[in-house]
Amino acid sequence: MSKPIDQASILILASDGFEFSELTEPRDTLIEKGARVTVAAPGLEPIAGESGGEIKGRIQPNTTLDKPEAADFDALLLPGGQRNPDNLRIEEDAIRLIKDFADQGKPIAAICHAPWLLVEADLLRGKTATSWPSLRTDLRNAGANVVDREVAVDGNIITSRNPDDIPAFTQALIDAVENVGEAVPA
Repeated sequence: MSKPIDQASILILASDGFEFSELTEPRDTLIEKGARVTVAAPGLEPIAGESGGEIKGRIQPNTTLDKPEAADFDALLLPGGQRNPDNLRIEEDAIRLIKDFADQGKPIAAICHAPWLLVEADLLRGKTATSWPSLRTDLRNAGANVVDREVAVDGNIITSRNPDDIPAFTQALIDAVENVGEAVPA
């Protein structure tokens, strides 16, 4: 069921090592457009965002991974960063949430290294996807049709390559929320 972005609720999953711009820029754009955004992390202590391997800033999570339910949100955003998705893919609650969003047909947007989480949740088989170059073999091995473009949208799965793609990535997420249930080309 589609809805205007200013009536939408978006969940972001993150942990230490997230790519700072891949969380903050989409979050800020979504908030500016009126969406309610919740950040869930393994704990409630501030999590460190990085850029170029250096800490760029910290974000205070709103809740822990075990609290949110996919039914309470309209979309899921997964920022990259090398360590962030690697940390989250061993968190049972993170993978449960990702699978729940998929089961409910809600948009799931993963950028840079975050498609590792989609591999872990077994959501890429037969899907067109993109990612940071070093993950592309993992995506192929998980059954994805891998492309190299700023954003790949296949059904409810949205993927992008890197921070340069954030504007297109964020717009694809907004479009998906506002057009849930409509056919979206790969």
